[in-house]
Amino acid sequence: MLPVIALVGRPNVGKSTLFNKLTRSRDALVADYPGLTRDRIYGFGKLGHVPYIVIDTGGIAGGEQGIDQAMADQTKIALQEADISIIMVDGRSGLTSADEYVADLCRRHAKKTCLAVNKTEGLDTAIANGEFHALGLGQPIAISASHGDRISQLMEHVLNLSKLNSVLNTSFEQLNENFIDKEEDVGFNNLVEKYDENRTLKIAVIGRPNVGKSTLINRLIGEERLVVFNEPGTTRDSVPVEFERNEKKYILIDTAGIRRKARVNEVIEKFSIIKSLQAIEKADVVISVLDAHEGVTEQDVSLLGLVIERGRALVVAVNKWDGLSTDDRKKIKNDLVRRLPFLDFAERIMISALHGTAVGDLLPMVNRAFKAAIRGMSTTELSQELKSAVMAHPTPLVRGRRIKLRYAHQGGRNPPVIVIHGNQTNYLPESYRRYLINRFRKVFKLKGTPVRLAFKKSKNPYSGRRNKLTPRQQRKRDRLIKRDRK
Repeated sequence: MLPVIALVGRPNVGKSTLFNKLTRSRDALVADYPGLTRDRIYGFGKLGHVPYIVIDTGGIAGGEQGIDQAMADQTKIALQEADISIIMVDGRSGLTSADEYVADLCRRHAKKTCLAVNKTEGLDTAIANGEFHALGLGQPIAISASHGDRISQLMEHVLNLSKLNSVLNTSFEQLNENFIDKEEDVGFNNLVEKYDENRTLKIAVIGRPNVGKSTLINRLIGEERLVVFNEPGTTRDSVPVEFERNEKKYILIDTAGIRRKARVNEVIEKFSIIKSLQAIEKADVVISVLDAHEGVTEQDVSLLGLVIERGRALVVAVNKWDGLSTDDRKKIKNDLVRRLPFLDFAERIMISALHGTAVGDLLPMVNRAFKAAIRGMSTTELSQELKSAVMAHPTPLVRGRRIKLRYAHQGGRNPPVIVIHGNQTNYLPESYRRYLINRFRKVFKLKGTPVRLAFKKSKNPYSGRRNKLTPRQQRKRDRLIKRDRK
């Protein structure tokens, strides 16, 4: 079993910076802004050949209320899960009452602790560590998370303290001080690729702020894994959550709410949106959460268009369905048909994440959408269906000549790409392309995923070529030219 290490401390002491260094990733948002991290973020790190799991937590300072209290609860859970906790303090700011509160919290909830004094680049380490002896947590270790200074010494001490080095048969003396700077990707991106091989399904949950994304994920996994608060912008980072259901593994990616660009002013929110868009790129299937009380907004339409542009399988979940009157429900359903005609392929479900209504039907829809996205289709099947489609509805005429569609084959998966070969395909109208897409989707049961068509024209082998005239043909040509001149 891998050792689990939790990073705790007051806000803005460098926990997320150290997390990114240890995992060699950028999974945690980093900015000179207190309270940026709110949910527990898990990552994999490695010291030499010794792997471990590290947990990034939100900053706590005591006296939390509202959303800060929910963040503190997440930190307590991380302390209970971890084999050892690294308490981080700021060497430039000195000892504060918030540091004392964190130390006391770790005494009550953590199994083992280690004290790391961060931001000590350019300082005398003995002086920087001096006042932190008062916390009674043993010998402080001076580090610089942003520069990578003495992080190997910290991790050596942590793993020795946890008594795991003997089990893992590792000689820490052989480790290099600059191990942090070595190119070795063990971050979330690499984790995702590994899970792809094991057919773990990656699901991105997207939507506008405060539509219930985190509540939905908590309901799906059956625990309060993510911070939930009645305030827009509660989630600021893309948080991957692993779970298993019916012997199938999933990674749910909670994303920050995406607002209209004109309303985005904070730099932090801009980075959060970038992380959300990256989550869509990583995902196999996207769950788009809409708010039934607000209906389908312009921002919802834009987000859904972005998902289709990326070619991701899609399930539309209309949340907060409970408590709506019959007339309101009818209005929302009509609104979905009217505002989202380009999503006729996607399955839709009305749910209540808070009460769990219809949430159990969501994962089967996701599985069906993913199955459709990766479906394989033979060239024979596609060509026969193309022929049947053309016979049922012939292609239009262009300059007196009929557009010819000869055969089709599959050109890609997730999303399915169908390549059609023929003549004058560049003149094929958009309406006929939609007809073909709907035909293929119905026959091959491609519900829940966009279908893309690619056309290739047959090249005229004689285009741009001229026959070489024989001497007799040349003399005849000359006589005709001479006659025409007369």
